[in-house]
Amino acid sequence: MKKNEPIRNLMTKEVVTLNLENTLYTAEKRLKKHHIRHIPVVEDEKLIGLISLSDLKRVSFIDAYSKEGTEDTPVYNMLSIKDMMIKDPLTVSPDSTILEVSKLLASKEFHSLPVVEDDKLIGIITTTDLLHFFIDLC
Repeated sequence: MKKNEPIRNLMTKEVVTLNLENTLYTAEKRLKKHHIRHIPVVEDEKLIGLISLSDLKRVSFIDAYSKEGTEDTPVYNMLSIKDMMIKDPLTVSPDSTILEVSKLLASKEFHSLPVVEDDKLIGIITTTDLLHFFIDLC
């Protein structure tokens, strides 16, 4: 088993991101367009937060599977990316092992971890990435 393999070989490297100027409508559209559940919030490539689909669903009652946006969600007009994001999320380095990251995700009950190197966001690792890895081993 490759449990000591670094996650740099497994992580998603082309990360969809947001910045503080984006709106919650933009966040929802990007989540749906890219079929993802987590979006890091960056400022000059530095990670400052994380927004998840479940965060948006909690305040707006959006349908995660609808292709249509929720342009009529009044809550989106009252809140900003900064209001909704998890500030200073837990991160991992690209040299963290698959075993370390798996244990961390399981113990914290997270579904994603941004991957940071030299204060720069370089990827994201998700439970889906790990499941695909383990399926390929079988």
